Amino acid sequence: MSSLFPETLQEALPDPKRVAEEKARLESAGVKYILSCWIDLLGVPKTKPVPMSDFELLCAGKGPQFAVHSVSFVPELGPHDPDQVPVPDLNTLEICPWDSSCAWVISDLFWKEKPYNMCPRNTLKQAISRAADQGLAMYAGIEPEFITMKWDENGMPVKAFDNDPPQGLRPRRQAFGYDLEYSIDAMGFLGDLIDIIEGLGWNLHDVVAEGAYSQFELDFHYTDVLAMADRFIFLRAILKEIAKKHGMFVTFMPKPTTGDWRSGAHLNTSMQRIDARGINLYEKPGGGWSDEALHAVGGILHHGEAITAIACSTVNSYNGLVSQVSGFEGGCYTWAPTHMAYGSNNRSAMLRLPQSRYAIENRAADMCMNVYIAFAMTLAASVQGIVNKIDPGPSLDEDLYVMSDDEKAKRKLNALPLNLYEAITGLGKSGLAKEVMGPVMLNSYVQYKLDEWNRYHQTVTDWEVQEYLRLY
Repeated sequence: MSSLFPETLQEALPDPKRVAEEKARLESAGVKYILSCWIDLLGVPKTKPVPMSDFELLCAGKGPQFAVHSVSFVPELGPHDPDQVPVPDLNTLEICPWDSSCAWVISDLFWKEKPYNMCPRNTLKQAISRAADQGLAMYAGIEPEFITMKWDENGMPVKAFDNDPPQGLRPRRQAFGYDLEYSIDAMGFLGDLIDIIEGLGWNLHDVVAEGAYSQFELDFHYTDVLAMADRFIFLRAILKEIAKKHGMFVTFMPKPTTGDWRSGAHLNTSMQRIDARGINLYEKPGGGWSDEALHAVGGILHHGEAITAIACSTVNSYNGLVSQVSGFEGGCYTWAPTHMAYGSNNRSAMLRLPQSRYAIENRAADMCMNVYIAFAMTLAASVQGIVNKIDPGPSLDEDLYVMSDDEKAKRKLNALPLNLYEAITGLGKSGLAKEVMGPVMLNSYVQYKLDEWNRYHQTVTDWEVQEYLRLY
């Protein structure tokens, strides 16, 4: 396997010279505290803040240790087992935009001097190394969408940017998408985000007022797949902290109410050959989609169910993967993917081949995903498709929302999972998932998500009470 994936803790430790340089930079900027974060099974960062005086110890693998198995849904270890050791990746080191006295860095977890098999970032790094063994490197972009909310005078959550009355006449239209007035109203919050992302050097292209009230999307440039995963984690923290400064909060829940547009986080991936950096393998010389791109599409679709189980990881995710919604803000069509298919600019399919870039866009992904595992699965499936020349079949350039069930059956189109249970059941049977995640991580993830489904499935909802209590 490629040396990109350190096999021991000592190999992973940052260069002492770099450590000294970074410490001097942080101290001169007035940083007093380090937030060294590792990522748990659900994709959530965890930390123990340390003072700057312990920066060298942290970088030497002698900082705070964590009993990860006691808090992170991974009971493969017991109370008698050693703790995990975080090793910071200084390429992720940033001064926190919300508090310049703190610095942020993402760490990889080690256990007994080896990479911890329940560390999702290690999972992605291992997938990157396996791809490198095939001479391939993935690049990625993400389209993060989120809804900004606030608490009303009764302590109830409401949309932060919505000047229509809560009761009475609410127009049945797409009131928020691309709207100038709402964009101007939100520029205090959005302006701070733009300044921060530009300051981080992420090359922000634009901010979009999306379809749901108070929903926004950020569009920033692609980079290598590990750096993009790290940026996604940092971005979620930035969004929450900056929203607090404006008296709001941000939710990444894909669909907070029935009438909302779904908040997605489309995964855009492309590939380069390691010996030909800077050349997009998915674009033919002179333009057009390459054979490698179509084979990668074939690989992703072949493992579409398992990838979706990771990229759409909650019960709520599947409320958004439908074609139509009654009472929908903006009509009835969702523009969400419904089938494991691909098409040229076809937004009703799982995979879209956009007209503006040579990157495969997976539309079946949202902000609640563990981005490291999602990218690891996507990378492994893409490499498998390219190496094995998997044929994705013909491009589907028709509206899946209006296509008849008979026509879908004739074309052998497979629907995306209808719910979390279907997705997780498929994930548990996936040979690719077992290879990428390892049997322990896969089992822990499946068991946690099955418990999530069972708790949901056993809950009596308001809808059920309203529908059945007096009817029967």
